[in-house]
Amino acid sequence: MQLYIYAKSGHSFGLENVRRASAIYNMLKETSPILCTADYRAATFAKSELGVDKGVGIDVIGNLPHVMERRDILIYDDSGEASDTMTGHMKEFCSYLYKIGSDIPFDIVDEVFINDLDLKNEKAIFFADDDYANWFLDFCSSSSKQELPLLLGHYFFLGNEDKLKPFFNEIIEEEEYIDTIKSTKYLLTASINSCLESLASGNFPIFFKRGDKDSIENLELLDKYNIPTITGKNLDQLVENFNKQIENYPKLKPIERFDISTIKKEIQDIQKKFEMIQPSLDYKY
Repeated sequence: MQLYIYAKSGHSFGLENVRRASAIYNMLKETSPILCTADYRAATFAKSELGVDKGVGIDVIGNLPHVMERRDILIYDDSGEASDTMTGHMKEFCSYLYKIGSDIPFDIVDEVFINDLDLKNEKAIFFADDDYANWFLDFCSSSSKQELPLLLGHYFFLGNEDKLKPFFNEIIEEEEYIDTIKSTKYLLTASINSCLESLASGNFPIFFKRGDKDSIENLELLDKYNIPTITGKNLDQLVENFNKQIENYPKLKPIERFDISTIKKEIQDIQKKFEMIQPSLDYKY
C-alpha cells in the first residue's frame, strides 16, 4: 500500500505547493512516499533540492489513478484543481485521503528551516520561483543598482541572470535557496511560503505584493503571523519602502509547528496491516 503526495505545479505559478508538499514528504519519509507533481521539471527539482527520493510528473491530478492502485493513500495540494465530483471519487478510491489546507495546514514548513544558521545577509530579495512573463525583469529595468543580493527563481528564463546583474550587487543561484532563506535577516519576497520559511528560521520576512497576479493564495497567513506587506512602482521605490519597513518592523508571531504524528501513525498502521494480508491477496490457486 503506497502513499502518494500530489502538488499542483507549473512554470507560471511557481513551486509553493511543491515546497510545501516536499516538507510533508520529508516528515513522512519512513512511510516511503512518492511525490507527484503536475510538471516533471518540478519533480526533478524536488529530488535534487528538497530531499525527495521518489518523484514523478503526471501533468494533472486526474492522472493519479494511472499511477495509483485502489486503496492507496493520498495527500494532495491541488489549489482548487479537484472538483467536488473528483474529490468524491478520490475518497472512494483511497484508504485515506488528506487535503493540504484542511487536514494539513498551508503553513506547514520543512524542519530544515527550524535549525539555526549563522546570518550571512542583513537583507536579500527572493522575488519568487516564477517569472514566466518576465514581469520582475521589466520591474527592475528602469531602476538603479541596489546594494542587495538577489536569489534567483527556478522558473526564470535562461539568460535572465545576466540581465538582472546590473540591478543587484550579487546574484545567488537557486541551489542556495535554503541556506539563503535561513541566513538572511530581512527577506523581501513575493512568495508567501518563503515568508513562512524565513519566519520559521527566526528571521524577519517582508512580503512584496507583485503586480502581475490578480489573486494570491493564502494571503491570510500574512495577517496570522503579522508579516508586513509593501509595494512599489519599480525596484527603486520597492527597496526604499523595504528599508522604511525594516525601520518600523512589527512584532511577529512565532510559526505554528504542525504535529503530523497522528496522520503518520494512521498511514503506518494501515501499511503494516496491508503487509500482513498481502501474501494471501497475491496467492494464486
